[in-house]
Amino acid sequence: MELPVFADDIVGRIEALLLFDESSPMTLASGFFMLAFILFLTGYAVVRRAVTLRILYVAAFSLYFYYKLSGIYLLLLLFVALNDFFIAGRVAHDRRCCRSGRRWVVWSVTVNVAILAYFKATGFFVDLLEGLYGEGVIDMGKVIAPAGVSFFVFQSISYVVDIYRDRIRPLGRFADYLFLLSFFPKMFLGPLVRNADFISQMHSRDIAPSREDVGRAARLIAGGLVKYAVLAKCIGVLLVRPAFAGQLGDGGFVALMAVYGFTMQIYCDFSGYSDLAVGVALMMGFRLPQNFDAPYHSATITEFWRRWHISLSTWLKDYLYISLGGNRRGRLRTYWNLIVTMFLGGLWHGVGLTFIAWGLLHGVALALHKVWLAVIPGAAAVGWKMPWWRRVPGVIITFHLVAFGWLLFNASDMTEVAAMLGNMVGNFDTAQIVPFVESHWVAFVMMGVGYAMHALPTSFDRRVESAVIRGGFVVQVVLIVAAIWCTMQCSAMLEAADVAGAGLPIYANF
Repeated sequence: MELPVFADDIVGRIEALLLFDESSPMTLASGFFMLAFILFLTGYAVVRRAVTLRILYVAAFSLYFYYKLSGIYLLLLLFVALNDFFIAGRVAHDRRCCRSGRRWVVWSVTVNVAILAYFKATGFFVDLLEGLYGEGVIDMGKVIAPAGVSFFVFQSISYVVDIYRDRIRPLGRFADYLFLLSFFPKMFLGPLVRNADFISQMHSRDIAPSREDVGRAARLIAGGLVKYAVLAKCIGVLLVRPAFAGQLGDGGFVALMAVYGFTMQIYCDFSGYSDLAVGVALMMGFRLPQNFDAPYHSATITEFWRRWHISLSTWLKDYLYISLGGNRRGRLRTYWNLIVTMFLGGLWHGVGLTFIAWGLLHGVALALHKVWLAVIPGAAAVGWKMPWWRRVPGVIITFHLVAFGWLLFNASDMTEVAAMLGNMVGNFDTAQIVPFVESHWVAFVMMGVGYAMHALPTSFDRRVESAVIRGGFVVQVVLIVAAIWCTMQCSAMLEAADVAGAGLPIYANF
């Protein structure tokens, strides 16, 4: 018996809502998530005080949200969770029996690194072999990494290592560990959380958000939407992507603006998404760590890495830099450990010469700054300890060093890097500046807004947050609705201009 046309249409719409759509994966900024999250909060209010029910409820929604984001790769998340849950138990058992448990840690790291290596390095080596022996020598198809794979893998590694270091006890139930690993606000793109801090929140009986929490969450969600879904999208789609692809000409000004544009795009993209994650978690009563702190205010490269992607910097320090020996084995070993840590951080983003060069650039810069601090009397590691006449040039130099790193980060290969640098130096025609700005004024307005917002002092952000908290529920709803409206207007503008919009966040590729 065939269904009526209208019933068939309803079934089709329900399937579209429930099933993974590769052409339109879900993100925290998608309309589907906004509606689903409202429904989720309704049930969450019922189970919030019952710890076990809350854990099962949130874990189930988290797994569903990841399925809507990555489809079949949900099985990979479940495999990582199951593998490290049992390994963590073996590590704890061996430690109780006066054995080290190191072999189990090695096994966990090996399995997780192998997963990352497969998704991140296979394409590089296939391209290398095809370059040597011709196309088609290996028929593997395109290996596409699951969205956010590095983040849940890193979280899982840290859990096993923390148990080995006796920082936490292993969770007794698989559902608890699944909750820890898959908690949907932070699972996709972080922030990476310290296990001890998050586990204590998981098992808290009453995690109701306070009035201040709700106000702060509204400000974070609204600001995150504007940064991620308006500023980053417009800058990327209208300027950065076509400029790096050579579609806007080969002038030096175009190349320079593309670098400045990507420098702001990647900040708005990732910090905006991090704000969304922190705000959504705060609505549920969970506190995630701050992930960005005005990084382009930094006066040194060391300060930059204390302000940029703070949770990843902390993870690299705790689980890689310290494991290599940190600063405990003399100055030369310290410099070497910094370079190796950032080199591996570059490989984490992708196996290729551009990412290797990006990691080495930051590693060498951090090591040289350590040397500077050791040999220059009165040298400071951070800008607020410097007099203004040192801080200002320090900010300018650090910003442009970081911007050059972003050129390496975003370029497809070193040939593109050389071409863009060559255009900046040898093909800079000032007569092209005004026409180019006039023809791409929307992108420049968005870039200007992004840099202006970033330049505001932290005290201004605190005043805005206080005003949103004092304004109460109505002001907070209006703020979020206004941000959603801006997001919709941006998408409509790009569609009207027949420009393909940006898909997943930039860091979804890592």
